[in-house]
Amino acid sequence: MATTPEFPAARSGYEIDPKLLELLVCPVTKGPLDYDRAAHELVSRAARLAYPIRDGIPILLADEARTLTEEEVAR
Repeated sequence: MATTPEFPAARSGYEIDPKLLELLVCPVTKGPLDYDRAAHELVSRAARLAYPIRDGIPILLADEARTLTEEEVAR
């Protein structure tokens, strides 16, 4: 799910603890996640999903993730 007006907290400025980022993996692929500070999302390129971060909490549910565009996957 993309950051939208109905989820304003997704861009609330909370930062994710770097140690937490080292431990988190994609729930679909069990692969690494990249932190996209600008979009405030954790990105799994292997699953082609971006998981939102709301109020500083990563929402690692496939149903809540948005699908990456071809352009985003290529980056």
